[in-house]
Amino acid sequence: MVNIGNEWDALLADQWEMDYYKKLREFLVNEYRSGTVFPPMNDLFNALRCTSYSDVKAVILGQDPYHGKGQAHGLCFSVKEGTPPPPSLVNIFKELNAETGIAIPKSGELTKWANHGVLLLNTVLTVREGQANSHRNHGWEILTDRIIELLNKREKPIVFLLWGGPARAKSKLVTNPNHLVLQCAHPSPLSAYGGFFGCGHFVKANEFLKNNGIEPIDWSL
Repeated sequence: MVNIGNEWDALLADQWEMDYYKKLREFLVNEYRSGTVFPPMNDLFNALRCTSYSDVKAVILGQDPYHGKGQAHGLCFSVKEGTPPPPSLVNIFKELNAETGIAIPKSGELTKWANHGVLLLNTVLTVREGQANSHRNHGWEILTDRIIELLNKREKPIVFLLWGGPARAKSKLVTNPNHLVLQCAHPSPLSAYGGFFGCGHFVKANEFLKNNGIEPIDWSL
């Protein structure tokens, strides 16, 4: 039913046969037929395609995709090359620059991070145009919780970067002491000054990886 093209296919094979996913699929078919839904259908599982299970070094958890034209392409917080970075992403780049000195990128496309081991996963993978959170509670959360649970089972250490209330609520799924959970406010303009700026997460993530014998993430774009 779904072909990702790496280890996730075997790990998630049982999910595609479950009732919740069949209902979700039916809902999505109707949504894509009747209106505009983001990201495009072929981009739905890009986060998993770009970052296979064994390759995950860090997880950045988003809520649901951007709901404007030409933005969402299946990686949380990322927009395609040529699309201006949205405010939350601008703040992510500001924090990255403050921590590491890496120049603020002109492009908001984060595919390079995904290819270097950062799983850029939204908890809900689709949204109607112009309607934030419109696809909540239709089944995506069951699938993405399962993804987090599978990563939690892994012995090789992972850093989970949980920004904002909805992401931080997922910390209960990360129980394996091998992993590191970093939590702070969301990078949106409404909350970034409440703890996202100055969080130090990019540096802390790489320190943890290095201390565990794992090559640090190249955060440059």
